[in-house]
Amino acid sequence: MWLDVLIYTGLRRGDAVRFGRQHVRNGVGTIKTEKTGTEVTLPILPVLDATLKAGPCGDLTFIAGENGRPLTKESFGNLFRKACRDAGLHNRSAHGLRKAAATRAANAGATVAELEAIFGWQGGTMAALYTRAADRRRLAQRAMHKLTRTSDEQTLPAPEQ
Repeated sequence: MWLDVLIYTGLRRGDAVRFGRQHVRNGVGTIKTEKTGTEVTLPILPVLDATLKAGPCGDLTFIAGENGRPLTKESFGNLFRKACRDAGLHNRSAHGLRKAAATRAANAGATVAELEAIFGWQGGTMAALYTRAADRRRLAQRAMHKLTRTSDEQTLPAPEQ
């Protein structure tokens, strides 16, 4: 549950622990982010929908503690890090899944504007960090063949020694 809510919404942990059924209408989640106050609109993807239906979810929030009650962002962050360590994954955090979601979206071709809409960013700076790396990979893959010689290519003079 925790992983899917984080990776398929891209929410910060503080927003992820507040996110619940009351935020979802007709398959679309809408929540005002805690950090910036930006409203994000997040269609609930089929994989997340299946996870939410399978549960367990809390009464007020999808992410809940063992007793079904909401968690604070601090307690969730601590529990998430502990679960990662217990699984042998060191130096991992809930925020790392937000970064992974942004990377996945950028690698799939999301634009700066699309990333800003999903993640609640403004000004293009954060989104550009992700699109720049993805664009460089795509451009290099498209252009690498330009380094090969073709029959139409003129032979360049040998470099001077």
